[in-house]
Amino acid sequence: MKTTDLKTQWQADEAAAFQGWDFSYISNRWDEPAPPWDYTSVVKSHLDPTYKLLDMGTGGGEVLLSIGHPHQNTYATEAWPPNFQLCVKTLTPLGITMAQTYEDDKLPFDNNSFDIIINRHESFDLEEVNRTLRPGGYFITQQVGGKNTREFMKLLNDDFLYDLPHHTVENYVTKLKSLGFDITQTEEAEYPVKVYDVGALVYQAKVIEWEYPNFSVETHFDKLLACHKIVEEKGHLEATGHRFLIVAKKS
Repeated sequence: MKTTDLKTQWQADEAAAFQGWDFSYISNRWDEPAPPWDYTSVVKSHLDPTYKLLDMGTGGGEVLLSIGHPHQNTYATEAWPPNFQLCVKTLTPLGITMAQTYEDDKLPFDNNSFDIIINRHESFDLEEVNRTLRPGGYFITQQVGGKNTREFMKLLNDDFLYDLPHHTVENYVTKLKSLGFDITQTEEAEYPVKVYDVGALVYQAKVIEWEYPNFSVETHFDKLLACHKIVEEKGHLEATGHRFLIVAKKS
């Protein structure tokens, strides 16, 4: 394929719409296994219909709805305006309470508001989790680990690497214990992530912009061509996926 055709194709991937937290646009082009645990099953195993549940950073609410908790006892936060507006249209009419939040350390809820707080791939402030969770309540979080797809970041930005050295199971467990939490479950997994065409990486880079700052097809075209050459030679690009899970009970 001519380089001009590649550029046109990649610019179309760059401009593709993204809503909620839905990566189906690249589902057949980006191969990432699920972690060996099931997040929704873990959450459901700690739920009672009477519990007040908070989902932090709900995205488009897709995972939250799959849990099936009574809507009148369900609350959610979201910062990104397009996702928040989507949730207002889809979740609020169901009876789910939405709150737009921009700062992790300023949740708009009273002390001891929730029986369970869940968090999938969203940042958080453990002091606020502790404040808003009732004694005996659970905090369950699945996080994208610090090692996640670093190889892709290096391919596109050799002078930048998104790095959160504190973002580890061990550090969060230590902090939770210092706040008086009992750790009832931890899990961690690393696995290969394969990308079969560069356009899928372009789409990912535009969505996860904090890992690929200042990225565009125009400015990074030479690096994208180098990635395309690897795909032509090996059939795919490969990186390491990294996830971890913590379940903690407040004393």
